[in-house]
Amino acid sequence: MDILSKLNELVVSLYSETAGYLDDQADAQLWYNRGYANGVVAVLREQNLADELAARINLDEAGLHHDDHFMAWTKAYHHGFEMGDKEAREVLIK
Repeated sequence: MDILSKLNELVVSLYSETAGYLDDQADAQLWYNRGYANGVVAVLREQNLADELAARINLDEAGLHHDDHFMAWTKAYHHGFEMGDKEAREVLIK
């Protein structure tokens, strides 16, 4: 399995695991994981590699929670986003 396929499977898995994250503000791990998935998606979109993934699942809109930094759960989301973006770049864009 190539890197793009692995990233796609990771995002699909994380989206499935975090499906109800908006309703559970007490679970920062859900928010972190959703942010991580969206960080990966942001890199895929930037590289024009998100079409296959978007055909499989409904992706969150770009910039989701961009302006929300005040609550603990959105801080977890943003940290996850940053890590997903960073690590996707490390494996995809060498």
